[in-house]
Amino acid sequence: MSRIKRAFEDKKAFIAFVTGGDPDIETTEALIPQMAEAGADLIEIGIPFSDPIAEGVVIQEADARALAAGTTTDKLFDMVKRVREKVEIPLVFMTYINPIYTYGTEKFTKMCAECGIDGLIIPDVPFEEKEEVSGACEAAGIELISMIAPTSKERINMIASEAKGFLYCVSSLGVTGVRSKITTNIKEMVEQVKTVSDIPCAIGFGIATPQQAKEMAAVSDGAIVGSAIVKIIAQNGRACIQPVCDYVKEMKAAVASA
Repeated sequence: MSRIKRAFEDKKAFIAFVTGGDPDIETTEALIPQMAEAGADLIEIGIPFSDPIAEGVVIQEADARALAAGTTTDKLFDMVKRVREKVEIPLVFMTYINPIYTYGTEKFTKMCAECGIDGLIIPDVPFEEKEEVSGACEAAGIELISMIAPTSKERINMIASEAKGFLYCVSSLGVTGVRSKITTNIKEMVEQVKTVSDIPCAIGFGIATPQQAKEMAAVSDGAIVGSAIVKIIAQNGRACIQPVCDYVKEMKAAVASA
């Protein structure tokens, strides 16, 4: 059984996102094992990029800080390799197609496998164009995580039937970021997926409070939180580990109670 599948086994998963290298590589390296210890079932690591089109201002600013601190893809590979010796949970890179192309697709996926990355999320690669990377991912044993949005409707069955790892269900239109209210009918979206596949469905984009996390986990297999964590890191800098872990514990408890 893959590490990603195991993260959802017999429980609702809490998935946490951090921008790799924000505020610096050393802090990210220290933070990931502590987040796992605090209850994160899977951690997404964002590879900082100068044009992150799916991200709101919180993660855009985190990308800028990480790049200014000298973060590179190679440094992140080295960091993940060291972290992998300390954590058992799945680690997934979230990135864009441009950095992968620039690095070389096959080389990139091979490096992911070598350092212990389990999956890839690439928001700007639509399902219809996934062949650009899916072959290299399969060859390296990396699961390419598909995304569905409220607008996917008639495409949901098609995407779900071929999805790997887990299905990233986008709760709302627009970019990432904290939202006071999530109005999309997530339950309907997840139910449609389940008619064609038993793949785990995790909800992301906009979740920030324990109540939101509990509500989303109640109608799916897990909740994904990014901007709210990145905001805590922005506020605390290198002293972010304890406040982030306190937040992770609270959110994990909410998800588990769903």
